[in-house]
Amino acid sequence: MIFDILTIFPTFFDSPLSEGIINKAISSGLITVRPINLRNYTHDRHKTTDDRPYGGGEGMVMKIEPLFEAVEHLKASPPPPKVILMSPRGRVLNQKMVKELANEERLVIICGRYEGIDERFIENCVDLEISIGDYVLSGGETPALVLIEAVSRLIPGVLGCPTSSQKDSFSNGLLEHPHYTRPAQFKDWKVPEILLSGDHKKIETWRRHQTLKITLERRPDLLNSAPLSKEDIEYLKKLGWKPK
Repeated sequence: MIFDILTIFPTFFDSPLSEGIINKAISSGLITVRPINLRNYTHDRHKTTDDRPYGGGEGMVMKIEPLFEAVEHLKASPPPPKVILMSPRGRVLNQKMVKELANEERLVIICGRYEGIDERFIENCVDLEISIGDYVLSGGETPALVLIEAVSRLIPGVLGCPTSSQKDSFSNGLLEHPHYTRPAQFKDWKVPEILLSGDHKKIETWRRHQTLKITLERRPDLLNSAPLSKEDIEYLKKLGWKPK
């Protein structure tokens, strides 16, 4: 997987890309991440990437020329990319979308700044606008990092345990069950006895019930579209859930 990041702050990515799982994936050649300075595609001595908005108003708008030239240049080399704009008005990122993007060979991620981006570029050159939540940040760099990590975790070989991503929250449409480790008791806080029993069938049932309970308490909206068994539904009804 190749991630090309168009940004006016390419050094923003230096530290995050040099740590943890993403760094290991880069070092092992499983992913390639290339922060690209958008100013390299300007042609004035000030390397201008923004200008005042037509019609007046506050803030500045990112210019179409450098964005267009940069994307055209990137498209000229294989593999063909999917062009993504990180934007608060985009589709909200979820695990289903992450799985779809993990099947792509290459993503070009555009990091907006200022008041926004010239709409002509979005209409003609962007394949998908993505938001990471219903709030506004100063730029698309942080959302780009979120997208890169979420997608990279699903690329075979990136995680140490190949099946761990299959049990994460949202991977099956629900939130994940609680986790515990040693010591079995800290102060007067004990690990649930069932987890110390060695009875794997009972442990799996307990974990499934915890997954359902936590999802009902914190994200009941997920239950409406999650794949639920007859046993799941019966358990949820005991907790007071009313299917829609």
